[in-house]
Amino acid sequence: MTATYLARPADIGTTLTPAVDVVIPVHNEELELASNVRQLHDYLQDEFPFSARITITDNASTDDTWRVAITLAEELESVRAIQLPEKGRGRALRAAWSGSDARVLAYMDVDLSTDLAALAPLVAPLLSGHSDVAIGTRLTRGSHVIRGPKREVISRAYNLILHTVLRTRFSDAQCGFKAIRADRARELLPLVSDERWFFDTELLVLAERRGLRIHEVPVDWVDDPDSRVDIVTTAMDDLRGIARLWRSQFLRFGAIGGASTFAYLLLYLAVRTTLPAQAANALALLVTAIANTAANRRMTFGVRGRQSLLRHHVQGLGVFAAALAVTSLSLAALHTLSATPSRVTEVGVLIVANLAATVLRFALLRGWVFRPAVTTGDAR
Repeated sequence: MTATYLARPADIGTTLTPAVDVVIPVHNEELELASNVRQLHDYLQDEFPFSARITITDNASTDDTWRVAITLAEELESVRAIQLPEKGRGRALRAAWSGSDARVLAYMDVDLSTDLAALAPLVAPLLSGHSDVAIGTRLTRGSHVIRGPKREVISRAYNLILHTVLRTRFSDAQCGFKAIRADRARELLPLVSDERWFFDTELLVLAERRGLRIHEVPVDWVDDPDSRVDIVTTAMDDLRGIARLWRSQFLRFGAIGGASTFAYLLLYLAVRTTLPAQAANALALLVTAIANTAANRRMTFGVRGRQSLLRHHVQGLGVFAAALAVTSLSLAALHTLSATPSRVTEVGVLIVANLAATVLRFALLRGWVFRPAVTTGDAR
């Protein structure tokens, strides 16, 4: 991890192990940091039903943000401050979460745009073990949002692109109000590549692909008109992140598909000496399809563990049936045109048929077999 703790010990202001660690990543927020952290601190002390700590994570501020953070950590109980040498919200969250001993790791924006009353519903399902990840959402029924039309359009367009390109099911990737169980964070953080604004989205995509339970809480949200976030730059970074995840998934699938096709052809040629073309095709396709489903489950779609394993393989047999139909019809057409085609011709036809079957397989695996289940809930 490139981020390091600087200037003061990482345990500044630390008290007993809390149930929840609320991280506030900041960059050049000297003006509103003190007042908003004090407001959050008072809420956690007086109204929040769980023990909690506030971790201010200053990433490369050039104003007096770090001095303010140190003062707050020294004055307020259960407040600590961390300083990092490089910018990036993802970098700040990775450093704070990796060094936390809390059971649940949360974060919120320093402007407190989200009503603090949503914090308990956000973390309660994680502490109870009901869910693995929780997100605030501004895009479902029950949320109340005050923000300009430009940000509204960009947010909805971004989430629509996510749903279309990456087949995600969570409703709001960009809301600065999220939480994760510490054990799940330890599992996912090493897999997240982004260190900036796309960090949240990548974490959620990985969690969803692994079948983790994502809990959604509708929030009341008032946009900060003085936000320093560059909307255009952030949007471009996010789009590049989406493209990277899609490209990575496609390349993994392509590599597995190429290996499966090669194995299929070798097996087909081996059994074709004793079996008719259709039987040899079915046997070779069945064996490689089972291996293909298992490899794509783990490597392309990032699903591990035994959860839904049987369902995935049963549905994988459905994908096999579709591929079998494509290749069998191709062989039937060939044998209609030529009663005794050469092995080279058969193999050539099957290669073309398998290319078509691979496209169909990718669509079915992505949109049906490994499409994330609806695991979101409403706790308000």
